[in-house]
Amino acid sequence: NEYKSYLRMFLRSLAGVIRKGINLTNVRCSSTIWNLGILNHTAIAVPDLDKSVTFYRDVLGAKVSEPEDLPEHGVTVVFVNLPNTKIELLYPLGEKSPITGFLGKNPSGGIHHICIEVDDIEAAVFTLKEKGIRMLSEKTRIGAHGKPVMFLHPKDCGGVLMELEQK
Repeated sequence: NEYKSYLRMFLRSLAGVIRKGINLTNVRCSSTIWNLGILNHTAIAVPDLDKSVTFYRDVLGAKVSEPEDLPEHGVTVVFVNLPNTKIELLYPLGEKSPITGFLGKNPSGGIHHICIEVDDIEAAVFTLKEKGIRMLSEKTRIGAHGKPVMFLHPKDCGGVLMELEQK
């Protein structure tokens, strides 16, 4: 039931993005065109990584990666591999982890962000900045998959924290 509640919350947030008419496909910037790709993953902040891994692996029967520490992002991640996408379990790493604040407001955990692939992240970031979409960092950083990523401010994306990842 708790997971159904999070799914409903996620779908409502996504509906908010659609209602506001934020269209990020085929965005044109001068002569640069970029396109959205697939939903790479949905990230869930978890207060107990071992318990969450056990749930996905032993209860649901999913294939689960080994934990990976990402000090630059302040998280430990585990990926739950599904046939059409992934779930990224996020656990705080270090004192300045952004997940610590999220879990302070949501002690049971919950959906933290969605990640969508783009075919040209630098063009996407440039174009979105031109359109007034705020970024959470000055430039792209390397994410959990070893590819450049950028987070978009949730207040500009219908209340959804959105991560763009180079395809």
